[in-house]
Amino acid sequence: VTSFMEMPNTIPNALTQPLLEDKYAIAANTSLANYSFYMGTSNDNADEVLKTNDKRKNVCGIKIFMGSSTGNMLVDNPNTLDKIFRESEVLIATHCEDEKIIRDNLERISAGSSGKATGKLLTAADHPIVRNEEACYESSLYAIQIAKKYNTRLHILHISTENELQLFTNMFPLKDKRITSEVCVHHLHFTSDDYKKLGNKIKCNPAIKAPHHKEALWKALLDDRLDVIATDHAPHTLAEKNEPYEKAYAGLPLVQHPLLLMLHYYKKGKLSLEKIAEKMSHAVADCFQIKERGYIREGYHADLVIVDLNESTKVTKENILYKCGWSPLENFDFPASVTHTFVNGNLVYGNGVWDESEKGQRLLFNR
Repeated sequence: VTSFMEMPNTIPNALTQPLLEDKYAIAANTSLANYSFYMGTSNDNADEVLKTNDKRKNVCGIKIFMGSSTGNMLVDNPNTLDKIFRESEVLIATHCEDEKIIRDNLERISAGSSGKATGKLLTAADHPIVRNEEACYESSLYAIQIAKKYNTRLHILHISTENELQLFTNMFPLKDKRITSEVCVHHLHFTSDDYKKLGNKIKCNPAIKAPHHKEALWKALLDDRLDVIATDHAPHTLAEKNEPYEKAYAGLPLVQHPLLLMLHYYKKGKLSLEKIAEKMSHAVADCFQIKERGYIREGYHADLVIVDLNESTKVTKENILYKCGWSPLENFDFPASVTHTFVNGNLVYGNGVWDESEKGQRLLFNR
């Protein structure tokens, strides 16, 4: 991964312009990859959010949690949503899950067949029932309805259900779309069957769901209803994941292995190398209008990854680079390896050797 666009539900939440710029200052001093950061939204900071209009060329977008996730940044005030969708000149990215449906599901499942509160101990296997298809669909539909009302540039993050796919089109090119969508690698790889083995390690929002959703997501990715592949990387510690289900943090550390995972599916005949480059690079640049990146072209920044398709990579505790120290893909054997990674023409990584002398750059946008 040579560039990332990161979410605002950090500590502190990026809910003011100064806090947003603090993150850019940190990245300028520490990040080996190129970077951008979403402006965060709450129920009462619409005016502050809309100041991002003046930064449209150097901020990737505005993030709205239309369902609660890690960080408690739920936005459910219709007036706030209406104002931001109406007045934003910047791409709006939404996490779509309907909070009322989730709460009702949680109450119903906790009550069990008796219909009375039983104190039933829920597990990770209950997660896709609590955060079900209906919660995702109704929220995505609502976001799209507001976006169509104001012709807002809307990008819906981490689509996880077959139900939502009817909301998106492949009838015209990505560059002409006002409403776009992404799928994450974990929703393309895991299913609800994996909760038995991995439990809270694969608890994430939106939830990983039944196998038929995974197959539908693959079909929509390949026929271009889903526009880009992402990770939704969330490096929670094992201690945070090992809490009882309802207290365990949602999110998976994934940013080290998404390309290798897609190369695994290339070797299985699921998608082509060209499709990997399109969905993880070209389409991302087109979707977000990233300036001079995402393609191998004269005059563009040389953000390049070289892979060996004949050298396997096994994920082990010893070669995980995350500070959290774990991966849901531990012991997985990938049929390829990353040998070199260039960022802005600088060889940051080459055959196990790191060069941290040059930092990444702030992404710029053609808006």
